[in-house]
Amino acid sequence: MKKKINIQFITVSSFAVMITAAVSMLLFYHIFKNQVFDDIEAYAHVIQPLDQQFWEQEKNLLRLEEDGLRITLVEADGTVTYDSSADQGQMENHGERPEIREAMRTGEGRAVRWSATSSLHTLYYAQRLQQGAVLRVGKDSKNIFRIFIHMIALVLILSGLTVLLCVCLSHILTRRILLPIEILASDLDGADQKAVYEEISPFIQTIRKQHEDILNLARMRQEFTANVTHELKTPLTAIAGYAELIASGMADERDTRRFAHEIHVSSDRLQFLINDIIKLSELEDTEQEVDFEALDLYQMAQCCLDMLDVPAAKQAVTLELRGESCYVRGNRMLLDELLYNLCSNGIRYNNQGGTVIVTVKPENQGVLLSVKDTGIGIPREHQERVFERFYRVDKSRSKQSGGTGLGLAIVKHVVAQHKAEMSLASEPGKGTEICILFYKD
Repeated sequence: MKKKINIQFITVSSFAVMITAAVSMLLFYHIFKNQVFDDIEAYAHVIQPLDQQFWEQEKNLLRLEEDGLRITLVEADGTVTYDSSADQGQMENHGERPEIREAMRTGEGRAVRWSATSSLHTLYYAQRLQQGAVLRVGKDSKNIFRIFIHMIALVLILSGLTVLLCVCLSHILTRRILLPIEILASDLDGADQKAVYEEISPFIQTIRKQHEDILNLARMRQEFTANVTHELKTPLTAIAGYAELIASGMADERDTRRFAHEIHVSSDRLQFLINDIIKLSELEDTEQEVDFEALDLYQMAQCCLDMLDVPAAKQAVTLELRGESCYVRGNRMLLDELLYNLCSNGIRYNNQGGTVIVTVKPENQGVLLSVKDTGIGIPREHQERVFERFYRVDKSRSKQSGGTGLGLAIVKHVVAQHKAEMSLASEPGKGTEICILFYKD
C-alpha cells in the first residue's frame, strides 16, 4: 500500500512539474520574443536616420554581425537595394515577405521565419520610410536560442530538484497518513489512538467498530458452542446412563419402565433442543430469503392456543384469546414459531390455576400482539437478558418443564425480521407480559 501511494504521489508531482516547466518555457519564449521584437524595433528607429554609407562601414558591419543583426532595405516594388548579410544583387524580390507586405500596408510589420539567406530562424521587424521604401531589421535566432537553451537547462535542473523534493515529501506524507492505520493494526483495542488527519478518523472508527463486532461475534459463537455442548451433554448423558443400566440387566421390570420413560423424556428434550438450534441458525442466516404475505394474526393465535390446549390442561392453565381479526404482512412459519414460543413459555412458567391471555388488536401505528401470563414473573435484573440464547432465570424449573433456553432468542430474531418492536413488562409473583407491535406497510 505504501509503495502504491508513493508511486501515485511521485507520478502526480512529476506530471505537475513537467506541465509547469513546459508552460514556463512557453511563456518565457513569448515574453522573450516580444522583448526581442521591441529591441529590434528600437534598433530600427536608431538606424533609420543614418545614411547607407554609415551602415556599410566595416566596423559597423562587424558589430552588426556580432550582435546577430541584419539590415535590409527594400524598395516599394520589393527590390532589395541593400542587405548587410548578403549580396543584394543575387536576392529575390521581397515584396511578398509577410513583414514587408504588412509594413507597406500599415507602416510596420513583424514576422518569425526561416531565412534562406542566413539558414537560421530570424525575427524580423520592418518599418516603412517616408520615401516609400521599407527598412527591415532582423535578429538571427542563433543568439536567441543560446539564451533559450541556457534557460531550458536551468528549468530542467530545477524540475529535477523539485521532483526529488516531491519524492522525499511523498515518503513523509505516506508515512504520516498510514501511521494511524499501522498503529491501529498493531493494537486494535488501543483506546488512546488519535488520527493525524481529521478525515481519517471516521475510517479508523469504522475499523475499530468492525473489530469490536468481530470480537463480540467470536465471543458469542464461543459461548453458543459451550452452551450447546453443555445442553446436549445433559440429555445424552442421561440416555447413555439409563440405557447402560437396562443393558446390564441390573434393573428390574419396574425400573426398566422408569428408565425407559426417562430416556424418552431426555430424547424429546434432545430433539426439541436440536430443532431450536436449527431454527435459530436459519434465522441468523441473513442471506436467506423470507417470503411475506398478508396473515390474520388473530386466527393464527387461535390455532396456536388450540394446539397448546392439552399442555395447558396438564398445567391447569387457562388459555384466553381477546381482540379482533387483524392482518399483518409476515412469514407464516416464523409467526407460528413466535406465537408458539410466547404461549408455551406462558404455560411453562405459570402457576397451577393460572391464565395466559393473548390479545390481538389494532393500534394507530399497526397491529399489537400481547401475550400475558399470571406466572412466576421475571426479576428486574434478569429482564434485559432473557432474550439471550440459553439464558434461564430459573434453570431447574426450565429443565424440568422441557425448556431449551432458546425460545425467546428465536422470538427476538423473528421480531427483527418483521421490523417490529417488542417490549417486556414483568413483576415477580404477578406474571409477565410481552407486547409486539407490527407496523403497517
